[in-house]
Amino acid sequence: MELFASFVRMLSRISGVVSTLLILLSILIVCQMIFQRSVLEQSTIWQTEFVIFSLIAATFLGAPYILLTRGHVNVDLLPLLLGHRARIVLALLASTLALAFCFAVFWNTVTWWHEAYATNRLTSSMWRARMWIPFLSLPVGMGILCLQYIADIWAIITGREMPFGLKPEDGL
Repeated sequence: MELFASFVRMLSRISGVVSTLLILLSILIVCQMIFQRSVLEQSTIWQTEFVIFSLIAATFLGAPYILLTRGHVNVDLLPLLLGHRARIVLALLASTLALAFCFAVFWNTVTWWHEAYATNRLTSSMWRARMWIPFLSLPVGMGILCLQYIADIWAIITGREMPFGLKPEDGL
């Protein structure tokens, strides 16, 4: 199971790097679009859609890295009031519910992606991008996020990680 957790951490880090690169690429494309419109006085065709798709992909692909690094917003008042055992129960309950939600989203995005792929759905713009390409980031990101939740639940159960990052003696 430790090999699984290491593999998931690696996947989460890779997805974080890909997310960062997509954001940087989006910034460059926006600058190129402004230059093309303002200086060259030419119309743009693909840039706006590309940036929208890239930022959505960055959000979904970056989510596992955010969970891995605990970069999400965390209100820890309740865990500070609870004892160590209750924190473990709360962390497991919260992570299990989050995993169930993420798996439901994963499952729905897989069917959504497959439908776009099977029907060769295209955008309605002049660019006519194949929708399965940007849609792919949703099930991939949510799938890795589910794996990260499983690895986190395992780390809490085995005591490799303290719930909410608090030591047993921490509290109010």
